[in-house]
Amino acid sequence: MVKEKKEDKETRKQKEKMLLQFESYSWNESFARVTVAAYLARLDPTVEEMEDVKTAVSEAVTNAVVHGYEDCVGKITVEAEIDEMLFTVKIHDDGCGIVDIKKAMEPLYTGKPQSERSGMGFSFMEAFMDEVKVESMPGKGTTVIMKKKIRRSLNGSNDPVNRGGTQRG
Repeated sequence: MVKEKKEDKETRKQKEKMLLQFESYSWNESFARVTVAAYLARLDPTVEEMEDVKTAVSEAVTNAVVHGYEDCVGKITVEAEIDEMLFTVKIHDDGCGIVDIKKAMEPLYTGKPQSERSGMGFSFMEAFMDEVKVESMPGKGTTVIMKKKIRRSLNGSNDPVNRGGTQRG
């Protein structure tokens, strides 16, 4: 059996980043969601925390596909960062941008009333993440920045062994 070397405290305090880029096809939403979840897993989030992040990423990527690149295919960039127990994810497109961010973030507002869109994308992001910020310029694209603090377990550790998980070996 091979045992993993434990991380020292200095390693855990370093910021760590992940960068992912893909074309704005709707089927890539699940790819982004699963990739971000795999990256987040190193913090040993609760099931609820993991599902919250996955849902928020799905909504942000779907917005980029549906609204950012309405009539064309473009690039979507996902950047995730771990800074101790703070998880930040940015979803960026170089699409059409948002004219009125405040209006776009209102619950039930949709820029596509003729489609089957509910207008709840930003509302879901805000409900599931601790912080959501949207930066956009018409004709230049949109960046959605979302943050989630991953809570430490009762014993102060997010180590799977101390949290009741299984030891890998």
